[in-house]
Amino acid sequence: EFGGIDVVVNNASAIDLSRTRDVSMKRYDLMADINVRGTFLLSKLALDALLASSNPHILTLSPPLNLEPRWAGIHLAYTMAKYGMSLTTLGLAEEFRAEGIAVNSLWPQTLIDTAAIRNLPGGEQIVNGARSAEIVADAAHAILVRPSRSCTGNFFTDEGVLREEGVTDFTGYSLGAAEDQLVPDIFL
Repeated sequence: EFGGIDVVVNNASAIDLSRTRDVSMKRYDLMADINVRGTFLLSKLALDALLASSNPHILTLSPPLNLEPRWAGIHLAYTMAKYGMSLTTLGLAEEFRAEGIAVNSLWPQTLIDTAAIRNLPGGEQIVNGARSAEIVADAAHAILVRPSRSCTGNFFTDEGVLREEGVTDFTGYSLGAAEDQLVPDIFL
């Protein structure tokens, strides 16, 4: 309807950090459905339009595949859902490398002030050690303007991307905490 699709951003995600015996199957199914199935389905349905683009990108907000056992041990259901998104990045990047569709993941280096964080128990206090969402937006833009044929299969962090772009001062993204008081995000 709008003449094509150049970029797909898989940002939808459900979160439940409960331990295995505490997570309900309804919440498990929701995370699997939104995080993994949603990422795969949206990407799949956009492929034909992306192939017609001169610089096609799929960017998924998911972590690097860190197989350190502690991440699965803390919140297995959520870890599987997020890593399913990351596996989608890995697979699609390889499958569509020759066709020139860039497929990458982006993850924040520190916590980001989001509704999901604020809705967690103690979330209003947690966001004091977070950065604003603008850092992720700026990093996403920097990735999405790169040539798709030479930028695929990466698991970027927001801070890492911006450092590659020459940014050295991140204080403008802070919500007030000093850089050494920011809370690192999970999976890193």
